[in-house]
Formats: sequence, structure tokens, C-alpha cells
Amino acid sequence: MLKTKFQTLCQNFTNDHNLVDTLWQEIEQRHTEPTRHYHTLQHLEQFYTELPTLDAVTEFAIFYHDIVYDATRNDNEEKSALLCEERLLRLEVEPKLVAEVVQLIGETKTHEANSPRNVLFLDADLAVLGATEKVYATYAYNVRREYAIYGDDIYREGRQKVLRHFLGKERIYLSDYFYEKYERTARKNLESELLSLSKGE
Repeated sequence: MLKTKFQTLCQNFTNDHNLVDTLWQEIEQRHTEPTRHYHTLQHLEQFYTELPTLDAVTEFAIFYHDIVYDATRNDNEEKSALLCEERLLRLEVEPKLVAEVVQLIGETKTHEANSPRNVLFLDADLAVLGATEKVYATYAYNVRREYAIYGDDIYREGRQKVLRHFLGKERIYLSDYFYEKYERTARKNLESELLSLSKGE
């Protein structure tokens, strides 16, 4: 499904099918790296399930926002944006649209959006926080696996900081669409994980 969606998207800008296939293979390879357990192709598929509307900017951001992911670094978003820019220019995507995609990918670092469309994308990126208890547990487990290089004490401290950051927000989801759909369940999931971590579990 994802491959077909990517091909269809790219066909709006280029007739170079070999280039499109090469770029898809890169996306697939990156998202199936052995160190990835949550930031996978399944995460990309979730955007198509969650987002109420799609356009070219949103779709390109889906495929490239996590193209670079290294749990030991804090510049993944910047590197993903740069790689995306280079790939889209090769596809002959117009510079204005490329700039909008790069802007959106950069916003996944701060989760501060500059447009209603971007707000929806950033909220969709966090949709898993409001998933069922079972799905959330799998997500939390997979995040831990991605940070397997860190010992339990260091991981717990860092993860608790992230959870408190979200719980300290007035709203986890900035759009009314996702707020009404997931806010209550997300807070319940985050509080449950925080309690578990505080017990050393």
C-alpha cells in the first residue's frame, strides 16, 4: 500500500520511474533498519489512517519525517529535512512545495506548527499516545527497544521527563479533531506509564 501511494504521489512531478523506485527502496530500507521498532513503515501507514485530509506536502512529510532516525542523536529531524529536500528536488518538485515539506518536518522536533494543516500532521504523529491500552503498551515497549543502548536507570529518567512534558501541556493535541478523539485516553496512558516507571517496572 505505501509503495503504491509513494509512486502515485511522485508521478505528479516526474516520469522517471527508476528514480521513484530507487527513492522508495531507500525509504523502505531506512524504516526497516534493525534498530527500529516503532519508527517503522507501520508508523507511516498510521498517518494515512489518522489524517482526515491529505495533500502533497503532508504525504511527502509522511514518507520523509523519520527517514533519518538514530536514538543516540538529537538532530534526526534536521537531517531528515535535509535528505528530504535533496530527494524532492531530484523529483523536480517545485521549490515552494519542497520548502513547505522541509518546514513541516522541522516542526516535528518542537511540535509547534505554523498552519492548521501542520497541526493535524503533528497531532497524527502523536496519535499512538491515545491508542488502546494494548496498542500503547506495545508502543512503549518498542520505544524502549529503540533505546536499548541505554541502561534502565538512564532510560527511565529520560522517558519520565518526556512523559511529564506531555502531561504538563494544557493540551497534548492542538487540533480539536484529535483533541476530542484522543486527549483523555492519551493522558490516561501517559500517567499509567509514568506510574509504572516510577515503580521501577
